[in-house]
Amino acid sequence: MPFERPADNVSLAPFTTLGVGGPARWFARAASVEDLVAASRWRDAPLFVLGGGSNLVVSDEGFDGVVVLIAIQGIVTTAAGPDTRVSAGAGESWDGFVSFAVKHGFAGIECLSGIPGTVGGTPIQNVGAYGQEVASIIEWVDAVDRETGAAVRLSGADCAFGYRTSRFKRDDAGRFMICNVTFRLQPGAAATMTYPDLAAYFSGQESVSPDVRAVREAVLAIRRRKGMVVDAGDPDTRSVGSFFMNPVVDRSVFEQIAAAPGYPMQNDTVKIPAAWLIEHSGFGRGYVDGAVGLSTKHPLAIVNRGGATARDVVRLACSIKRTVLDRFGIGLRPEPVFVGFIDDADIEFLRG
Repeated sequence: MPFERPADNVSLAPFTTLGVGGPARWFARAASVEDLVAASRWRDAPLFVLGGGSNLVVSDEGFDGVVVLIAIQGIVTTAAGPDTRVSAGAGESWDGFVSFAVKHGFAGIECLSGIPGTVGGTPIQNVGAYGQEVASIIEWVDAVDRETGAAVRLSGADCAFGYRTSRFKRDDAGRFMICNVTFRLQPGAAATMTYPDLAAYFSGQESVSPDVRAVREAVLAIRRRKGMVVDAGDPDTRSVGSFFMNPVVDRSVFEQIAAAPGYPMQNDTVKIPAAWLIEHSGFGRGYVDGAVGLSTKHPLAIVNRGGATARDVVRLACSIKRTVLDRFGIGLRPEPVFVGFIDDADIEFLRG
């Protein structure tokens, strides 16, 4: 089908899990690489590529440019020695893709079950949870380089992954339009069981080595208890998921915080749960601040309680960050992408 002219002034709030944000000046849907290139060239205007909208805060003013919704579909498997390469279109549902992998007995992403969004968004954030992250299993990313207009293939190493980040989120933010992601998975391999929550879930059960299906179901159950599985009937899931990343600090900093839980990392650093810091700064589960608040199930999720604005969300996030910084001397970093905020002091504070 030929590329359709983008629509004018389309509200972006319905395309996000948080449910806030103003309109896109122009809005297009790209079901192919050709559509994506055509949309990017349609106007000499700012461009934003939208996936599942699960890790996104759109300003109340919206986006004064072209927003392209990625809808590239398809899943293809090929043998790669003892492993299997599984390629997926950037518009595929991420949890649908995980379900596909688990159904076929492929190990490597079962712990990433229940995470909203699309396949194309996972390399940007280096999505991870419960002992797994996509950086360890991405073979390559197919994308269009907006600087040259050329199709490129970036290896996992080329993506410069870090903790919940990548080159797509840092130095090259906005440069590459991701079309397809190829993962290397392991048929018949043992499921990952390194995370304490999973170990606790299976504690006392007869199965000492749960398979990928059992681990997927366990992860979904754990995430539902925390309000981290999108459910239209559960207002606690009207969020971006975890709003703040778990900070990684020097051991000397960690040792100054009495009773804080910590997980040893490389180079004598320690990861501290952001949820613990937030709760011990006075922001408990179910905290209410007008039309926004914190999930009743997990303090990391800032929720839209109904009728919230993007400014409401940003205000609460700033209040949390400022209070944690004053109490513990640790600056929390936000996970979501902020779109349409121009020279905004609050956003600069959150990112700083």
